Amino acid sequence: MARKISILIVDDEESVRDSLYNWFIEDGFRVECAENAKRALTILESDQFDIILADIKMPGMDGLEMLRRIKSLKNDSIVIVMTAFATVDTAVKALKDGAYDYVTKPFDPDDLTHLIRNATRQISLAEENESLREKVISLENVEDLIGNSEAMKNVLREVESVAQTNSSVIITGESGTGKELVARAIHANSPRKFFPFVSVHCGALTESLLESELFGHEKGAFTGAMYNRKGRFEMADSGSIFLDEIATISVKMQVELLRVLESKTFMRVGGNKEISSDFRVICATNKDLKSMVEKGTFREDLYYRLNVVNIQIPPLRDRKEDIPLLVDYFIKKYCTSMNRPSVSIDPGALKRLQEFNFPGNIRELENMIERAIVVGNGKKISLKDLPLEKTMVTSSAESLDDFEKAFILQILNKYSWNISRTARALKVDRVTLYHKIKKYNLKQADQQ
Repeated sequence: MARKISILIVDDEESVRDSLYNWFIEDGFRVECAENAKRALTILESDQFDIILADIKMPGMDGLEMLRRIKSLKNDSIVIVMTAFATVDTAVKALKDGAYDYVTKPFDPDDLTHLIRNATRQISLAEENESLREKVISLENVEDLIGNSEAMKNVLREVESVAQTNSSVIITGESGTGKELVARAIHANSPRKFFPFVSVHCGALTESLLESELFGHEKGAFTGAMYNRKGRFEMADSGSIFLDEIATISVKMQVELLRVLESKTFMRVGGNKEISSDFRVICATNKDLKSMVEKGTFREDLYYRLNVVNIQIPPLRDRKEDIPLLVDYFIKKYCTSMNRPSVSIDPGALKRLQEFNFPGNIRELENMIERAIVVGNGKKISLKDLPLEKTMVTSSAESLDDFEKAFILQILNKYSWNISRTARALKVDRVTLYHKIKKYNLKQADQQ
């Protein structure tokens, strides 16, 4: 619902004040009146008005002096002056001093209505522009990248530096460190920020599905291709494409990807028309691509094409000073999303979290806080609300794959193996979840 535009009427004639007050109230404005300039300035000390309608000739301080004082206070109100002495000099003086416009007495209702309507339109446009500016700033801040540690400051400096370029970027780091968030931060701070950010989880797709996903396909290209479909490269035109788990793609796909990166052209599966797309590529991996190049499992030319800039994301155990900030962020996030009263965390529980090594990194910490808010009953998260004593999360020696397997199984059981709900909770798509279930040979309890 649109807010009411507010108007302050300043005139020493009671009949004028009453007439305008009733007029604007009937039109749905919020209206207040002042009998002189001094009273108006007092009102403006504690209240803000969109429009000020002020008489020029008043006892004591006149309307022009009041106008100058309003503008000296950096007040953003639109000021319209009223006068029965409508000389050109008076009107020009008012406009030079910052008045939006002037109107003569006696008022022509149509003229005054037109003037107020134009002023209201300008206010609405200014608010829309401010709203857009705030959204852009919100994007640029990328508040999900939480941390004051020197390690995270280095990452943020690298993001800021590379964002303004079109260079390819590889983001490396362990699972759960927030590589996609960094990719989104690069895009959101780049000149491409008003165009699509397209994400592809390469490890979740077979070679044929990945080819169709990236390049698109024509109707009839293969069994089940019932219609033409744009690929992700095409969707990312003028924007950025994020290729997660890039180390998992086959040698054949590596060759095709290299050609696309070099030419920025491709054909849909089953098509013969060359399609151009202007995209920036950002990749992520938790593997050592350099080692894969040396072993011959990842093409050297593709590696150097992608690895123009490398951003290494530190594991959570190397930035433990950020844990209190992250905990606070996740508490606010999940209390809001669950419509729960705000909670805090017991100092002892926070200390225990800072001592923990987090093999699953930020993703594991987020899961712990979400669980604590779900199971906790009080106004504070206590140590008993945190699953720190469970084997799943206590063994810092266990592999990340073991942790991921146990973590996914825990969430699957939590949602009674409802794939859609589990995928949403894990913040992955259904295809990725099916891939992980197959990879870890996960089964429901009654099927084991």
